[in-house]
Amino acid sequence: MGAALARAAQWTAAGSGTGTLKITPLNESLLNQIIKFVEDFSTRHPREAAFVFREPLEWKTQLGCSVFGEGYEINGATVQSEAKGKDGQPLLLLMASTLRVRSFDQLSSLLQIAMEKKLKEAQACLEANRDPIVKILGPEYGTVEGEDMSMLHLLDKVKKDDDPETELKMKIFLLLHQLDLQLLNSSLKHISEDIRLNPAAINNEVNLLKNFSGKGEDTVLESLEYTSDYTFSNGCRAPPWRQVHGEICYLVIKPHDTDPLYITCSTAGVFLNGGSGVEAVRPAELVYQYRRRRHSNKCMLVFPYVLGAFSVSLILGVYSALFAGSVCLVFKHSFTLFLFKAFWFYIYILKIFFFNKTKYFSDKAAKKDTEEEGRSSTVSLKIKKKASGISSESVKIGPASKWFEDVSESSSETEEDEEQPVHHQEGNTDLPSEYWGIQKLAKYLKGGNPTATVIALCSMRDFNLAQETCQLAIRDIGCLEVLINLLDTEEIKCQIGSLKILKEISQNTLIRHAIADLGGLQIMVKILDSPDKDLKCLAAETIANVARFKRARRTVRQHGGIKRLVGLLECISVGSTSLTPYQAKDTEIARCGALALWSCSKSIKNKEAIRKAGGIPLLARWLKCSHANILTPVVGTLQECASEPSYRLAIRTEGMIENLVKNLSSDHEELQMHCASAIFKCAEDKETRDLVRQHGGLQPLSVLLGNSENKQLLAAVTGAIWKCAMSGENVSKFREYKAIEALVGLLTDQPEGVLVNIVGALGECCQEPINRTIIRKCGGIPPLVKLLAGTDQALLVNVTKAVGACATEPENMMIIDHLDGVRLLWSLLKNPNPDVQASAAWAICPCIENAKDAGEMVRSFVGGLELIVNLLKSKNKEVLASVCAAITNIAKDEENLAVITDHGVVPLLSKLANTNNDKLRRHLAEAISHCCMWGSNRLTFGDTKAIAPLVRYLKSNDPSVHRATAQALYQLSEDPNNCITMHENGVVKLLLAMVGSTDEILQEAAAGCIANIRRLALATEKAKYG
Repeated sequence: MGAALARAAQWTAAGSGTGTLKITPLNESLLNQIIKFVEDFSTRHPREAAFVFREPLEWKTQLGCSVFGEGYEINGATVQSEAKGKDGQPLLLLMASTLRVRSFDQLSSLLQIAMEKKLKEAQACLEANRDPIVKILGPEYGTVEGEDMSMLHLLDKVKKDDDPETELKMKIFLLLHQLDLQLLNSSLKHISEDIRLNPAAINNEVNLLKNFSGKGEDTVLESLEYTSDYTFSNGCRAPPWRQVHGEICYLVIKPHDTDPLYITCSTAGVFLNGGSGVEAVRPAELVYQYRRRRHSNKCMLVFPYVLGAFSVSLILGVYSALFAGSVCLVFKHSFTLFLFKAFWFYIYILKIFFFNKTKYFSDKAAKKDTEEEGRSSTVSLKIKKKASGISSESVKIGPASKWFEDVSESSSETEEDEEQPVHHQEGNTDLPSEYWGIQKLAKYLKGGNPTATVIALCSMRDFNLAQETCQLAIRDIGCLEVLINLLDTEEIKCQIGSLKILKEISQNTLIRHAIADLGGLQIMVKILDSPDKDLKCLAAETIANVARFKRARRTVRQHGGIKRLVGLLECISVGSTSLTPYQAKDTEIARCGALALWSCSKSIKNKEAIRKAGGIPLLARWLKCSHANILTPVVGTLQECASEPSYRLAIRTEGMIENLVKNLSSDHEELQMHCASAIFKCAEDKETRDLVRQHGGLQPLSVLLGNSENKQLLAAVTGAIWKCAMSGENVSKFREYKAIEALVGLLTDQPEGVLVNIVGALGECCQEPINRTIIRKCGGIPPLVKLLAGTDQALLVNVTKAVGACATEPENMMIIDHLDGVRLLWSLLKNPNPDVQASAAWAICPCIENAKDAGEMVRSFVGGLELIVNLLKSKNKEVLASVCAAITNIAKDEENLAVITDHGVVPLLSKLANTNNDKLRRHLAEAISHCCMWGSNRLTFGDTKAIAPLVRYLKSNDPSVHRATAQALYQLSEDPNNCITMHENGVVKLLLAMVGSTDEILQEAAAGCIANIRRLALATEKAKYG
């Protein structure tokens, strides 16, 4: 407040302690804002309100002893507060007419007591205490002219020690600084109305700015000149016929980075014109206006291009420190760089405090605040006050505060929490009546006995707590801390009332984070041990709402919450059809426990904790009941945990698949969705797929395809069908239930998440020829080919597999070729995702095999052959195997083989020979075999040392590798040098064993290779011995 009182307020005389505030509209506005700030301080910042001032604020009051009531001790002409500081002195003391106040809490109460005299009391206080910050925090925080280093000194002190009082002072200083800025900005509106410029002031401005103009890098402007050198006797440079309109002179200002600016200076301000010089008749855009400062001939500036009061004030502060408060003209063009640097300098200073001093914000969530208890001594209810290092309303420093919240929030959360923008209530005019209604209830909630507290809680529940305004009102006025403190009492009714409110408002993301910051989760976890069943239910439900982000879930686990929540599932009434009231309550407890476990199970460590706490058998027991309200969270927890192999095994061995299948026929769509999702995750294992079929789960899954309106349900059902279709027996059942036709019908107008599962299921069904025919007859091939132009990586992997499977039928291939499907597949080889590349290459193989003129089709793709050869440089084994398979088919055409030979396919294939991957070995050997058919490729393979690794392939356990390798060696053995290399590497012995194979192709290739080696040996012997 010091800067506002010194610079903006209007005093009758200068000098500290001698002037009085004039009764002017400006002063009255400033006083009303200060009064509003102090009145709300106690409710908005209860911890700071209890801070005891360094020195008391002392002034002559017009209030008598009779106005003081409860909370004050009256002894004759002396009044003192019951609340006292650590030194035992009262926080408010009235002796005769002298009043001394030592805390914001007492100031707030005093203003409420003063009623219509509050304006006079505020005026008297400020007149007697011209720089109140000094008395509140100490002389080191006093308002100084020029460079204000108090923030840096305070920052250094906070970094050096962990004194809580220093941290508290920091928060109070920031709050008062924000009030100062608000008062200064408000005063500008009043002062600007009657301030007018004169020629002398403008001339001083121009001369000053010329000192900072020139060609150098450190200058503000390139040049600044008058349009006229002639000066009239009155100091003006504008023509007389323009002076009558108040115009003084015209300027041409040339920034470093834009076109010249043409400025009109008049008594009303300085304006940016649309033309130049005297061509400007009317101002186009206000550049700045003068603002009067008392006790000085200097002026302050308003920067209309810097957003937010916080940014304005910090730029002013840094700029005034550099130029000693002189008048400066700042333009939004050339000087933008300076403003930007100044802004980020201040941001850097705050970053040091806000991020390095993290304990200041979050690590003190469970700290006791005994001063709050002393201040609320009239409360007979035993409340253990807790305060966090920072809550959502503790430090509000204008728009920049929002920026810091967003950065810290986003940097700390890495999981699936749905973060919402931080909303700040700006001003009082837009707040609905509910906001003020909750604020009125707050004082009864904070300062009443148990009965009054319960009544206040009940009244608060009458508001629409699902409305965001009500939720944020509870947070902003400090009720959230009180509600959490009430949980730590011995009054059951207060605990229940508090939890009912917390359960409703914790649907809000901001409230969830605030509850976690204030240590609410730790208390709720303890409540789970309470003998009161209603209390346990409410605590578990609230935990379920709050534990939707990573840090909250971790807090629940670290404080033993998982074990306690699993314990809530233990109930003897599981499976009962008719429940007694006692059993119904136990079932409700189990439901709430399952809800909380559902939220917590999104964490991998929590899943393991649930398993170790014995949660799986209990979940299996509850899965057998018939009540949908508890089945939904139970199945939700299971499907969340089914991503872990240990849970999938337990779900299968505990007999849960049968119950999951049973609930697919439920009337509740949410339950059906979670059951289908659980099957989707569990059906990765063949045993589970068989169990789903054996328990009749395939038919209800097929029926649920008809519910295409519920996209979440459809995604889960199609996912379950996809995984179940990995078993051939299940595919036959799906064909029987007409599921394939239903899936084809869903290929259009669906979200990508649903399409991924649908196409995946069709890809599995296409492995059978009859299903490929069904898909063609149902018109499924065109939409599948159309999906090849998509961008979703998972969808592209599945659709290429489906199109490739369909292409094995000649009739289907004709449709794919007509729709330019092969070209789309080939273009996917450019996709950066290796999975997409591999899947596209596999799909290209049947397309080449079944196309009518495959060679010509492949050659028609410009750059296509070079692209596929270059993929042999990939590091991904699946990509290499699929590309080798494609090259095998491409090489069947002699012209294409010649082209890929020119692109260097032989040395690239040879480089891949040293591999242990049997899948790659097989397709690589086939590719080598077919590439030997052109020119001197056989010789080149030998020169690039591909022979010896191929011989080692014969030692593999995979018969398909043996066949492909024998064929490759047979082709290579046509070259004498290759025969020598083979013989040296012991190929004859290995091939002799394969000559007796039942595989005729392998038998013939092995025999042919041996024959070539033998003929070479005979020819050599004959040449040697004649």
